[in-house]
Amino acid sequence: MDISSIKPSGVSAPQSAYLDPAHVGQRRQLVQAMKSVNESGQLGENQLVLSVDRQTHRPIIRVENRETHEVVLQVPPQYVLNLAQSFGSSSAQTGEAAADT
Repeated sequence: MDISSIKPSGVSAPQSAYLDPAHVGQRRQLVQAMKSVNESGQLGENQLVLSVDRQTHRPIIRVENRETHEVVLQVPPQYVLNLAQSFGSSSAQTGEAAADT
């Protein structure tokens, strides 16, 4: 069972001054549910892995092969993360342009 986040060593995630207790509880329930599924063996040679996208800071759930770590399924798919990132960068650029006028 591997429930981890993807980040290079030496890099810490940005810390929020306030963590909403509802989100903390939901995250804890999600991790526990994923552990239960992985321990049950229902996915056969696969396992659930929870991570966080570096650019969008959104949670990602992957179904991976336990031995090869090949990604069988990812939610949300990579193209959705790319789209969210492009919207984020375009809105930041639009905000900067509006500030210049």
